[in-house]
Amino acid sequence: MSIAVTGSIATDYLMTFPGTFTEQFLADELDHVSLSFLIDRMDIHSGGVAANICFGLAGLGLRPVLVGAVGKDYAEERARLEALGVDTESIYVSEDQHTSRFLCTTDLSQNQIASFYAGAMSEARNIELAACAGRVGELDPVLISPNDPEAMLRHTQECRERGYRFLADPGQQVTRMEGPEIRELVDGAAFLFTNEYERSLLLKKTGWSSQDVLDRVDVWLTTLGPGGARWESNGADPVTVPSVPAKREVDPTGIGDAFRVGFVAGLYWKQPTERAMQLGCMLATTVLEAPGPQEYEIDPEALARRIGDAYGDEAAADIEPFLRADG
Repeated sequence: MSIAVTGSIATDYLMTFPGTFTEQFLADELDHVSLSFLIDRMDIHSGGVAANICFGLAGLGLRPVLVGAVGKDYAEERARLEALGVDTESIYVSEDQHTSRFLCTTDLSQNQIASFYAGAMSEARNIELAACAGRVGELDPVLISPNDPEAMLRHTQECRERGYRFLADPGQQVTRMEGPEIRELVDGAAFLFTNEYERSLLLKKTGWSSQDVLDRVDVWLTTLGPGGARWESNGADPVTVPSVPAKREVDPTGIGDAFRVGFVAGLYWKQPTERAMQLGCMLATTVLEAPGPQEYEIDPEALARRIGDAYGDEAAADIEPFLRADG
């Protein structure tokens, strides 16, 4: 049984602005904004939602299957991920487009302004999950993370047709997709991931109420930034798991992906939903303390100790054996 992660694979250009964006915006001039931010620093990192998640899962000793599209310029990074334990054989290589680029500027308040160039990602719609399953065996779960919209729709529909349990993570594509497409991505998901803003936008675009969503998914997980994460399901009271305090805040890029890493790993290890959320929150803080979404290492002893400090000894005792067992 293999975890399949579909979604973007990219190179991240992460920049830091030594001020705050909000100070630069004038309330009565927002209809014609023309701003340029002088950047103090730029770092280039491997990124993309699916690649970030697979990197983290491999760091926990699992061997996830990365499903996405890249350009020929990605060969070195692909070899790096493979060496770390990621199955990269289901990556589609474009003949004429570059790997996607993510350009993100972060201010002193951890606010971000970002742009994403799709490039080869637009060809992810050519990937068939059945071919992946034929190579590695049963896929469970399949995470549908932000990607080419047509690819997301194709992979979601294929999951339904073939009976693959899928996790819906529309993410940033909620801003681009329309209501009928979003409804198609969500309906029938075992788990739905959103942050607070994506949650509100999803409800607005679909015309659904929160209850309408809960009638269509098993569990809805909403990340709350410093507030942690909230779990909701039909017929049960919501459960909120607090975040883990950061020792230092370096870069928020990829913290949502890291939450998914911990949650999916906990799900794969058959841990209760709350325990999986706790591991997700711990890894989100781990990434916040690192300079990029794939620039951290997982120390099992230190991770278990911090989980114990944040959530109690029982939580640490439940999770630590998996951290030491290489998946």
